[in-house]
Amino acid sequence: MGEQSATKFPQEIIDQWAEPGLDLGTLFSAGHLGTRMSVQVLEASPERVVGTMPVEGNTQPYGLLHGGASAVLAETLGSVGAMLHGGPAKQAVGVDLNCTHHRAARSGLVTGVATPVHRGRTAATYEIAITDENGKRVCSARLTCMLRDVDASAYRG
Repeated sequence: MGEQSATKFPQEIIDQWAEPGLDLGTLFSAGHLGTRMSVQVLEASPERVVGTMPVEGNTQPYGLLHGGASAVLAETLGSVGAMLHGGPAKQAVGVDLNCTHHRAARSGLVTGVATPVHRGRTAATYEIAITDENGKRVCSARLTCMLRDVDASAYRG
């Protein structure tokens, strides 16, 4: 997700994930796809995840922000929230993503803000609002992740 050290995590989250020796910046990466799309997570907690993505380089043939790019941003932010909610003993796996595209974006950065709709023991659902630089909503998304029990050593590869 670009510059990992720029992500702001609450201290209690850093402490929780450091206990088993896990690196938050690496763990909460969108991987190669996020890097290619220049997704950057700016702030992350179970209550709110904020990230950006440039329109340039993520467009469809008409020069508009590609709907799939909005979906990648939404799933990235919602998944980070679900993982932080679940903690180191859980693994978040996306099972449903719904995106409604409201308006086109042609340039600049879009910003996504993921907030929880439901945070349970086995599932977490986040609403993600993606806006343009003028604060106008480009996309509304909802992501549901299943929270699976996992041995923390699985995060180390």
